[in-house]
Amino acid sequence: MICNQPSQKVKVPGIWNPLPAFDTVKQDGQLGNVQDIANFYTAAKNGSLPAVSWVVPNGMNSEHPRALVSTGQTYVTNLINTVMQGPDWSSSAIFLAWDDWGGFYDHVVPPHVDENGYGLRVPGLVISPYARKGYIDHQTLSFDAYLKFIEDDFLSGQRLDPKTDGRPDPRPTVRENVSILGNLINDFDFSQTPRPPMVLSLHPAPGPSSTPRRSYSQIR
Repeated sequence: MICNQPSQKVKVPGIWNPLPAFDTVKQDGQLGNVQDIANFYTAAKNGSLPAVSWVVPNGMNSEHPRALVSTGQTYVTNLINTVMQGPDWSSSAIFLAWDDWGGFYDHVVPPHVDENGYGLRVPGLVISPYARKGYIDHQTLSFDAYLKFIEDDFLSGQRLDPKTDGRPDPRPTVRENVSILGNLINDFDFSQTPRPPMVLSLHPAPGPSSTPRRSYSQIR
């Protein structure tokens, strides 16, 4: 049985938009910060992007079945192209991540950090005028590394600590402080000449791996 997904609404929590259901978001008066994606495009074009933006797709753009991977790739490429062509590109760092992945199964056992553990590896890309060219990061990283980077950059390393936050916090550790977690600052070289935008086609021609091949029975 397949259920049709309802349209994603900014103020209605859902599988692709969970923030309106977060108690801390409500308590901190941050529901107004959850906005339609159209506002992101406008801000990117006129140079008024906030210090930090989290962009989450809807089901159609998510690359999850039954959604097309090509649709999700077009969506992401358009987002990045818009930032690159806007006034904020010179000071931008874009982190492209997947929460899970439909590729080949990962054979590497996740590292142990606490009782919640880490999950299987998923792809992650750093896109910036100051990103190190051709660099493959072999550190142990996780979604906590994005928080660590933001907190170090904008909050002078201040962390939300479950012991002092004043609200119930189920985390067994402050993940940004665990010794095994790498630092995304290593992915940047701020001494290099900033690279210009590389605007990509939204609908590139299929590569060799996408070209249909005849089966053995057809060429016998």
